Amino acid sequence: MLTGHCLCGGVRFEIDQPLESSSYCHCTRCQRRTGTGASANARLAPGSYRIVAGEELVREWQPPDGHIKAFCSECGSALYSRDPAVSSPTGVRLGTIDGDPGIRPAHRHHVATAAVWEDIPDDGLPRYADVPLP
Repeated sequence: MLTGHCLCGGVRFEIDQPLESSSYCHCTRCQRRTGTGASANARLAPGSYRIVAGEELVREWQPPDGHIKAFCSECGSALYSRDPAVSSPTGVRLGTIDGDPGIRPAHRHHVATAAVWEDIPDDGLPRYADVPLP
């Protein structure tokens, strides 16, 4: 069981299955959402994410294309993303998980739009200009 929360602690969640995969996203949307050069994310097993406190604080924003982004309305912490076609979250922000998530990012994607002001680390992870094919 993994647990996590937003910066202010108002939103708390549990994940009851192992995370499926993890990566760094360098798209401009993630840059703007986080204020950083990349966002560390993990894919969730379907139905494994459950909000246990502060659900009333969660707000979702749906971009014209792509996945819905959820955040805490009190502190602004990015929490999860979800496919608009499903009701449960599909991805979680690694920075919101308490302790060791049990997984490490395995690749970097959307590097074609990486921030010009931050070099991508030479960490040996595979890099993809867009999203890697399954």
